[in-house]
Amino acid sequence: MTTFQEALQLVLDRAVPLPPRPVPLEEALGLVAGEDILALEPVPPFTNSAMDGFAVRAGDCAAASGTAPVRLTVQGEIAAGRPCAPALGPGAAYRIMTGAAMPEGADAVVPVEEADAAGGWVTLCGPARLGAHVRLAGEDIPAGGLVVPRGRILRPAEIGVLASIGCARVPAHPRARVAVITTGNELVDAGEHPGPGQIRDANIHSLAAQVRAAGALPVCFPRVPDRREAVTAALEQALDGADVVLTNGGISVGDFDYIKQVLEELGAEQVFWRVAQKPGGPLGLWQLRGRLVFGIPGNPVAAMLMFEEFVRPALLRMMGLSRLHRPERMGVMAVPWRKRGADGRMNLLRVRTRAQGQELLVELTGPQGSGLLSSMMAADALALIPPDTLAIPAGGGILLHLIDQPEDH
Repeated sequence: MTTFQEALQLVLDRAVPLPPRPVPLEEALGLVAGEDILALEPVPPFTNSAMDGFAVRAGDCAAASGTAPVRLTVQGEIAAGRPCAPALGPGAAYRIMTGAAMPEGADAVVPVEEADAAGGWVTLCGPARLGAHVRLAGEDIPAGGLVVPRGRILRPAEIGVLASIGCARVPAHPRARVAVITTGNELVDAGEHPGPGQIRDANIHSLAAQVRAAGALPVCFPRVPDRREAVTAALEQALDGADVVLTNGGISVGDFDYIKQVLEELGAEQVFWRVAQKPGGPLGLWQLRGRLVFGIPGNPVAAMLMFEEFVRPALLRMMGLSRLHRPERMGVMAVPWRKRGADGRMNLLRVRTRAQGQELLVELTGPQGSGLLSSMMAADALALIPPDTLAIPAGGGILLHLIDQPEDH
């Protein structure tokens, strides 16, 4: 069987970033810039007032004081959004609003709280500093300046700056569209009452939520019955409209497990099938028509863990991100742990952690059966037990993936 590390590398080798394309600015949050974005004009585009007050010539007010105030003629009023006013003459001032264009000749703004205006005059009792409360054209971003470098994640601040330079469509790696297909005659929707031998389909919802949490777009298919023709039709449709296909269930060697057979009939290249890990041994990866197709086991915990460890990093790479993996830390076991026997597999344990001094203490979330989905709610980390490790004593070291924290490498 393929080892855990080999399988992950094979996945990442084939997860090619999606080509950048223009994305509407309102849809770009969290995406990655696909190229350097330059400012075609300065920000702000013109010199303007940073305060409500009076636009003045600083030299006219240099000698102003409480005992020798300076009186200036109010030449007019300049509101924000209006055309630039005529040049300011010597010994005069303009009443000006925040954001309004500074008139030629004015080089400072006196806040309205520091002035006394009446009868067409304004009296100043202190000097105005040259450039005070004035925002210069290009002060924030010069024309031709690099605004967002290629590879930068577009956060709210980047979105705002891009709007300020008039970038209404952003060249970015798009969100991956992920087809999610669950298979099984026994499955019913969450809102249905299961009949004899039936269970509610939790996996379609947990996997779709994981896709969204990774920043990608889930495309959920109706549950597919265990019939070869139904599986074929679902895969054909998924390949037409998605960048990645996730199949869930039907991947093992049972009489009604058709995913692997149908993929082979469609001409898919098998990258690997079966991984030396527990849970998730039947995990498979194929390439077909330029798409990655993941065959994920149907057990609920195995499905979520396989997404976390293999699918999520692939989606992040496809969307242009460079940090693909959760933080890795070493923890210490609070109680002893032992395998039932040598199995040659990487074991993934659901655990919760708590800080104790300088150490990260690790406890199992409870029984580790791959059908116990509620155990995932209590887990904030996965413990990776190497294939050749049969037991870990209390206080023994253990490698952790901190699944509640953002990727750091």
